[in-house]
Amino acid sequence: MCHRTLYYETESLEVRAYISFSTMEKGNSRAAPSAGIIVIGNEILKGRTQDTNSRFIAQKLNKLGVQVKKISVIGDELAAISKEVRQFSEMYTHVITSGGIGPTHDDVTFEGVADAFNDRLAPHPELVSFIGAYFKTEDLASPPMKMAHVVPFLTLVLQIPASAHLVYAEDRASGYKSKFPVVCVNNVTVLPGVPDLLEKSFGRLAKQLFGDHGNEAYEDVYLSVDEVTVAAALNNTASAFPSVVIGSYPQLMHSYYKTHLTFESADPAAVQAARKHFMDQIDPGFEVRSFVTDSVQESWPRIQRLLHERPTLQANVSQSLQVLRECLQQYKLEEICICFNGGKDCLVALHLFYAILHGGQLEGTDAESFPNKLQAVYIREENAFPQINKFVHETINRYNLDCIILDGPMKDALHELLSRRPGIKAVIMGTRDSDPYSQSLSSFQRTDKDWPVFMRVHPILHWDYRTVWDFIRGLYLPYCSLYDRGYSSLGNASNTVQNPLLLTKDRLGAPTYKPAYLLDDSNQERNGRT
Repeated sequence: MCHRTLYYETESLEVRAYISFSTMEKGNSRAAPSAGIIVIGNEILKGRTQDTNSRFIAQKLNKLGVQVKKISVIGDELAAISKEVRQFSEMYTHVITSGGIGPTHDDVTFEGVADAFNDRLAPHPELVSFIGAYFKTEDLASPPMKMAHVVPFLTLVLQIPASAHLVYAEDRASGYKSKFPVVCVNNVTVLPGVPDLLEKSFGRLAKQLFGDHGNEAYEDVYLSVDEVTVAAALNNTASAFPSVVIGSYPQLMHSYYKTHLTFESADPAAVQAARKHFMDQIDPGFEVRSFVTDSVQESWPRIQRLLHERPTLQANVSQSLQVLRECLQQYKLEEICICFNGGKDCLVALHLFYAILHGGQLEGTDAESFPNKLQAVYIREENAFPQINKFVHETINRYNLDCIILDGPMKDALHELLSRRPGIKAVIMGTRDSDPYSQSLSSFQRTDKDWPVFMRVHPILHWDYRTVWDFIRGLYLPYCSLYDRGYSSLGNASNTVQNPLLLTKDRLGAPTYKPAYLLDDSNQERNGRT
């Protein structure tokens, strides 16, 4: 099948609640074009694969000013595909399907699209030529050639010419043209289900296919309180500004905010006025200022802004950057690997390393001179927390890491790392001198004699607990959810419990735990390790 599991950056489930709606009517020339997304795949319905395609498509369409009205997930059934495509085609300006266009028996999307418009499948000469050359076959009955059968489309009752056509991504300025096209039938765009392929093709073609209607003003507001606390202010603002669409998105488990508000309108002045009207009614301290949803983008300038706002971090960060610069002077980038175990300390080391590389801060270099992916290793402990495994995979995608996942113990895993990647000479680690057996370490420390030969690099060796959290939370870096559940130091599920010093009670008097960054005594960081 054409879907596969892809780990991706995600937040806890949002509950969407519109406070007011735009007054645009159907047929109004100012109304934004609409879209329906159909995700096709039995593996999605059975929970074997996580759908990321609809989220990606919806985000891209939203930026282009195309309003997604409905997302449907259906199985690989011809009748279901035909019915859904037909209905969506009549209801929405654009229809996008994802999945079911591969060479196997259950890839029936093209056939379903054809049936939706009372047509049949036929080989398309351009696809036959391309696929034949790629798979080195001229057999129209072969599995690869199945992907060349698309819908020629019929003449509609109103005699409007609308035949299936192939769309290639093009950039006239650079002369670029994609080798493989996307198939469009009437107002239906048929996309693959594999996330990497879909994101590449849709990313290049979205504006070309759907235009850019993104002329609405848009403002985000993030709050540290639940929406019940600000409900009266929201209702008042919605009544006062009927032309502004106000969205409220509660977050029960987010590390940085509890409510996400959006203000949208074709009138920028109305958006600004509505936002001010709302903010004037609430405590200014409720707002999570300068929150960013993408902590990796512009990582270097954001670090510089943080150091300006929090001068107490400057000495530690400067020392760490100097260690990393020395590492890059002594070793080529392909000789360096970062050890990432999902903990807070190695997160700081990873982010600093990423920022210095992509911020153009090395003399005579820029981000384009480095490989697309940084080498990394995750040494997975026995009985590892599932939350740690999940966060590691999210981080691999977030930072675009070329990460090897090995099972511990550490010594055996490093032997395996050296066997697989013999060119690695230095390993960046998140070790701090407050860690066990680390008091006598230096920033550059060779492994012991009976260990695989590596240079261990410790950029945050002299950071304390509070500095680590000030850096992470000051930059709004995503971190493992266990830290918000009372775990202040992470090992595995057999040797780690919640720190008893973080035990508290909720509003109903039930026992709960404060997050790790609220630990008062930094010396008790490992109080939950057994």
